[in-house]
Amino acid sequence: MTGRTRGTSAGLDRARIAAAAVALVDRDGLDRFGVRRLADDLGVDPMSIYHHIKGKAALLDAVSEAVIAEMAAGAEEVTGGWEQVARRTAHDYRRMAYRHPRVFPLLALRPQGSPVALAALERLVAAMRDAGLPDRVTADAPMALFAFLNGYLLAVLSGDPAGPAIDAADHPVMAALAPLQADFGSPAEFDRLLDTVLSGIRDRAERHEAR
Repeated sequence: MTGRTRGTSAGLDRARIAAAAVALVDRDGLDRFGVRRLADDLGVDPMSIYHHIKGKAALLDAVSEAVIAEMAAGAEEVTGGWEQVARRTAHDYRRMAYRHPRVFPLLALRPQGSPVALAALERLVAAMRDAGLPDRVTADAPMALFAFLNGYLLAVLSGDPAGPAIDAADHPVMAALAPLQADFGSPAEFDRLLDTVLSGIRDRAERHEAR
């Protein structure tokens, strides 16, 4: 343990630990993430980390919270209706995922209940309610939006941009459509699919009001 410090003398706080943990996952991936490796990066005894964050699960939550917090910059400045808020949220989420592709599975596969995550959802649903969307549609919208975002971004960040080889003899329609899917992972494709999700929310709200 030579060269390591303990407790408050190490100058640790939750924010510094979380930032170092994000950097460690960005560099080495989740499979190699651990408290001892994090302590090595910080130059402290592992027990100093536990003084601030209780256990590996809590550390992973702190990592998720730290990267979601990157989305908060400028989020309050979004003007316009609920669709503008949803688009800004989606694009900020995509940019964050591309900055931290090795961290992103934490966000997609673990429940996110941190204050910054809940604040982002509150901005979205408040904008929808202010626009007069039915509460049933508003309540379902975050699940629909983030099911798309998480599934799509996981596929893009972990998949092969070239996609699978398609035999036209076995799958003629898929082969015919393949050129239209050549921009897999592109901003243009993201916007098209996001349009589909938001159009579905808008159409459902209109059908609900027409009843």
